[in-house]
Amino acid sequence: MSTPVLLVIAHGSRDPRHAATVHALVRRVRALRPGLRVETGFLDFNIPSARGVLESLAAEGVRDVVALPLLLTRAFHAKADIPAVLQGAPQQLRISQADVLGPAPLLLRALERRLYEAGLTPADKSSTGVVLASAGSTDPEAIAVIAAIAREWRHTGWCAVRPAFASAGSPAGFARTEDAVRELRALGCERVAVAPYVLAPGFLPDRIARGAAQADVLAEVLGAAPEVARVVLERYDDGASVHHARLAATA
Repeated sequence: MSTPVLLVIAHGSRDPRHAATVHALVRRVRALRPGLRVETGFLDFNIPSARGVLESLAAEGVRDVVALPLLLTRAFHAKADIPAVLQGAPQQLRISQADVLGPAPLLLRALERRLYEAGLTPADKSSTGVVLASAGSTDPEAIAVIAAIAREWRHTGWCAVRPAFASAGSPAGFARTEDAVRELRALGCERVAVAPYVLAPGFLPDRIARGAAQADVLAEVLGAAPEVARVVLERYDDGASVHHARLAATA
């Protein structure tokens, strides 16, 4: 049975930093798994489009594909946009959709890596409050996941962890980044750090950065962190196992 091609499907952005970061992450994935064919497609704004990559793979004679949403939560893009693209793919392709990246313990490690790269040390944890700054969503499942990640991360030793959303449509009960910074100050944390829970630069990460103006530390986005690349491969392996099991069941 052939090894499925990994198609990483990213959101896309008018900001050129987004695509550059996605490509850097995919290069790291390829380096970790040299024998695996990894392709990249975008839902919007950037080329190649995910639909175009699928058509090219079919024209080459590729049969098996695992499509991996380069997303941190299961929200609208993972539940609607990407399935619609896959359903419209050439019929000769046998495609399985892998899970989104989050939540995952490795992503928490990547968040901490970024905070330490920004100047914190493990000795700072107990006196530092962290804003877990997500791009935002109106999907209840995605909202619950962000809240759960913040609770879990708090138990690893930080003074406090507060979730925040950057999008204008943030749900009730979720502060903006700047409000969460003020809340942690009022709580008495010695310092406040902002950890963007986003994969690549763009409009909303820039809004997070502006909201972090009064914080002591602002970490970089997750980007091409090695932990993120490892999660991509974990999701691919899980998706490939399901793919092979499905084909075996129909053989």
